[in-house]
Amino acid sequence: MATQGAESSTSIPRQVVGGLQRPLPPLAAPPQDVSPSSRAVVRERGGRRLYAIDGIRLLAALMVAVHHYAGTNRVNQPGNLVWDRPVSEIMPTVFRFASYGWIGVEIFFVISGFVICMSCWGRTPRQFFTSRVIRLYPAYWVAIVFTTAVLVALPGVWDTLRTRDVLLNFTMLQSGSGVMNVDGVYWTLWSELRFYLLFLVVVWSGLTYRKVVVFCCVWGAAAMLAPVAKLPLLDLVANPSGAWYFIAGLALYLMHRFGQDLLLWGILAMAWLMGQRELGVRIDEVEHVSGWRGSVLIFTVFLLAMVAIALGATDRVRWRWLVTAGALTYPLYLMHYAAGTTFINRLRDTMDARLLVVSVIAGFMLLSWLVHRFVERPVAGLLKRGLDTSFARLRNAGG
Repeated sequence: MATQGAESSTSIPRQVVGGLQRPLPPLAAPPQDVSPSSRAVVRERGGRRLYAIDGIRLLAALMVAVHHYAGTNRVNQPGNLVWDRPVSEIMPTVFRFASYGWIGVEIFFVISGFVICMSCWGRTPRQFFTSRVIRLYPAYWVAIVFTTAVLVALPGVWDTLRTRDVLLNFTMLQSGSGVMNVDGVYWTLWSELRFYLLFLVVVWSGLTYRKVVVFCCVWGAAAMLAPVAKLPLLDLVANPSGAWYFIAGLALYLMHRFGQDLLLWGILAMAWLMGQRELGVRIDEVEHVSGWRGSVLIFTVFLLAMVAIALGATDRVRWRWLVTAGALTYPLYLMHYAAGTTFINRLRDTMDARLLVVSVIAGFMLLSWLVHRFVERPVAGLLKRGLDTSFARLRNAGG
């Protein structure tokens, strides 16, 4: 996004042309790490809200929801517990498109890499930790209570977990303890948490262009080696199935903040090449219902859209409703799957299947707004004040 604030004449590199001093093009100099004197200018460039990303977030969440309701291998089996017969027979056109909706998860990972890097720039590890807690936990706690209540009240589609396992889910660390998730979609949170833990090391050392580039290269190398090294700890930390999507997001943010260069394009190209392979692996091992070519095409179009956002092509997008749309995506993602398929099971004979899918999604979007408005916002404020007070006390404590 181009800087629109005025800079002092001494801060802009110049060249002499025809006896006159003229500013160099923005990309004439390589990216520099941000010095204190230039930090305000960069913050002005990177601090403006990127509304287009909020729109893509909502699109990705809707893709995943439609996929779970009408595009998975599970709902396309004869006698499945959601529709009772293959969804490809009930609504073949919807199934054809919905079968690719799982790519919304990979889109989330790329956006996460971009947004986390953007929101953490100039922050301390304490601020990074606080921002992640208040962002992730309030809606997540509500989702656990809501989903568990629905599965208990409407049994027969999904099994409910033991009380001890439901309680452990409140930590968001259940995958690390070998405990099942209350809702299957929570598996992505385990990937996110591992990314945050790795990136916290860079935040602790102080974010700079050079350090983030090195982080991308080191993490990419570890993710590349993990599958052949057959070391469980390396595989756990490197997260080879998700690493390249986060790396793509980090590279895109560096393009946004410092401008493009060959090294960043190279990192992005490597992320695309490794990512397309991971798409194929997921199709072969999990999804089974979509094709590799279509998946790669969708993912490529999305990456190109993110490149456009990073380079400022969408700066004029200022639709305020996109802010609300972006706020709905996290609670919508957390609550839609197990509870939503349970509702479809109970309502499938009451209306047209396509109308039912649209109605269930609309209902969850309304519920997501209520969670955001009446839970996320007030609870996040309480948590932030409590954590700030706790860290202040810890900092001032002696010994």
